[in-house]
Amino acid sequence: KNKVSCKAKAVDLLARSEQSRKRLIEKLKRSKYSEEEIEETVAWLEEKRYLREEDCCERRFQYMYEDSSYSLRQICVKLMQQGFERNLIHSFIPDDTYEREMAAAQRVAASKFKPGMDQRKLMNFLCSKGFDYDVSRSVVNDLLDDAWDCFILLPFYDIITPSELFKGGNTLGK
Repeated sequence: KNKVSCKAKAVDLLARSEQSRKRLIEKLKRSKYSEEEIEETVAWLEEKRYLREEDCCERRFQYMYEDSSYSLRQICVKLMQQGFERNLIHSFIPDDTYEREMAAAQRVAASKFKPGMDQRKLMNFLCSKGFDYDVSRSVVNDLLDDAWDCFILLPFYDIITPSELFKGGNTLGK
C-alpha cells in the first residue's frame, strides 16, 4: 500500500480545517510519520504560511467571544484543548470584558432560570460555566429583582411575593 507523504497528509488536514501546530503534530504522529518527517513538514508549512497559528487562534477566539454564550474562561479552556498556548490566547482578550461577560451570563441564566429555582443552584451553575463570582451574583440578583417587579395583588389586598409564588407556598383560598 502506498503511504501518502507527510506533507500531503498535513495539507489535507489543513484543507479540512485550520489546526494548531500542536494538534497537527498529534494527528501526524497518529498517522505513524517519523519525528523528522513531521518537523520538516511543519517547518515547510510555516514557511509557506499554510500553518498560521496566531491567525487561526485569533479567528477562533473572536468567533467564540462575539457569537457565543461561553464565559471567557470557557473560551480559553476550549482553545487550550485545541492545542493553542495560554499566552497566545490571552493576547486576544480585550481589556474590558465585564459588559460582555454580563451579557453572556444573562443569556445562560435566562435559559436555565425557572420560577422557584434556588438562587444558590443558579449561582453554582453560572460559576461552573466559568463565570466570575461577581458576575454570577449580579446576574442572579438582577433576575430576582425582575421577579420582585412583577408581584401580584390578589383580592382582599393580599400581596404574594415572588418567593411565595415561586415556591408554591401561597395559601390561596384558606
